[in-house]
This record gives sequence, structure tokens and C-alpha cells, in this order.
Amino acid sequence: MTQSVDLPVAQSGRFLLGGDRPVYRLGFGAMRLTGTGIWGEPRDHDEAIAVLRRALELGVNLIDTADSYGPAVSERLIAEALRPYPPELVIATKGGLERPGPDQWTPNARPEHLRAACDGSLRRLKLERIELYQLHRIDPAVAFEDQLGTLQDLQQQGKIRHIGLSEVSVADIERARTLVRIVSVQNRYNLVERGAERVLEYCEREGIAFIPWFPLFAGDLAKPRGPVARVAKRLHATPSQVALAWLLKRSPVMLPIPGTSSVRHLEENVAAALLELGDRDFQELDRA
Repeated sequence: MTQSVDLPVAQSGRFLLGGDRPVYRLGFGAMRLTGTGIWGEPRDHDEAIAVLRRALELGVNLIDTADSYGPAVSERLIAEALRPYPPELVIATKGGLERPGPDQWTPNARPEHLRAACDGSLRRLKLERIELYQLHRIDPAVAFEDQLGTLQDLQQQGKIRHIGLSEVSVADIERARTLVRIVSVQNRYNLVERGAERVLEYCEREGIAFIPWFPLFAGDLAKPRGPVARVAKRLHATPSQVALAWLLKRSPVMLPIPGTSSVRHLEENVAAALLELGDRDFQELDRA
């Protein structure tokens, strides 16, 4: 991958995903390209397509999606907007959740479901191999070894390159690593919600990518007199940009994937890569 200072995302730094796929650390999450409740078609189809294309223009080369976003809608939009894919683009998708309806998520990691989910993602994304396939949730109703064993089978068949996990504990990761190689972990993490701190620290020690979902949430910290607002004012930035800059500075294995259905918001988020968060600013936020 050629790094260009002309690309805003390049300023976020690079990470070698799985040791062999360089990506810029600020990616894009394609969940919110779908309809209300992460269900159905987007309100503005043309804007959704424009967001994806603009993301690549700005240098984004890591896009995160899942078969359950829509369901199927997000993956289909990615293929419609971006094929033929540039060689440096990594599309990460997930399987293991079913969607009974809007805002409803049901774990299903039975081997037959995971195999069908992976095949469906390959078909919709129009790929021969998925670079990063993540188990969306560990299914408590299915033997852990069967879930990871299915992903290993898909990897051996050449359908996926690397395997990741989502919403897991350190114990879950360690158990999974006795069965397969894990290159990424995707847990909810942001300025306010830091329950995955031990997982992040583990990933940093082990060189595993940590992909925080819901990265922009700042809650009361972003109120006019809150620390995010204070830092944003000092840096002439938005609270969202400050939240992303904090994540990028927090750890070299952090790969935030802020999502949006608006080109304007996308450009605002990407500009966070250009924000220089000093030690004073970082510590003020870190203590919040």
C-alpha cells in the first residue's frame, strides 16, 4: 500500500491486519447505510452510494459490514458502489446473527448457518474470498468448538482469509486462539463505555486489531461544559472528531470504524485523522 500525505485517512497511521494486509487505522462502518432499525433499504440510496465512494476517495481502505445489516442490504450496496474493488481495499464482514425484525438481533452460530451466511456474503459482495470474517456473536446454544471449527473450515476452503471475533472477553479470545488464529476483536468501546479495557490491553500485547464499535458516543462528556466540548473548542474541532482522535491516540492497535449515511458527516469524521491531540488534551479526556 502506497501511503500518500494527500489522503486524510493516511494521517491515522497504518496497521498490518493479520500481519499481511496493511490498512489505515481509521476505517468506515457500513451498518448505518441501511434503513431505520438497521433494517431495509436506505432512506436515500444515492447518498449511500456516494458515501461509500467518497470514503475511498478520502483514503479509507477498511470497510466493516455484516450480513445482518439490512439484512443483506449493506453488503449489496458496497458491491454496487465499489466494484471493481481496488486491490488495497479490505472488506470485513460478519456472520452469526439473525434478524427477526428492525432492531432485533438473535445469535445463530450453528455450523450450517455460518456456512450459508459466509456463502451469502461472498455472493452479495461479489468476492472470491473475504479478507476478514468475524463471528458476530458467540452463540451460547452451540458448542464453541463447532462455531470456531466452522470458521476454520471456511478458511481452509479459501472462502475467508482471516478470522475475527466480536463482543468477547479475554477468556473467549484465549479459548478461540487454541483453535484458530484470531487477528481482530470488535467490541463496543468509546470515551464513555470502556468496559472492554482489559480486552483492548490484551489485544495490544498480542498485536491483535481492536475495532471499537459505537466509537463516537461521548454522552454527557460532550455537553457544553464537558471535557470533550472543552478540548473541541481548544482545537477548533467537533466533539466527534475529538472522540475519534482520542481513540486513535489511545492504542496503536485501535481501528475505529465510524459510520454514517451522510457524505458531510463522513468527511467530518475522516478529518479527525488530521487532529493533533496533545498529551494534555488526551489526559483530560482519559480521566473523564
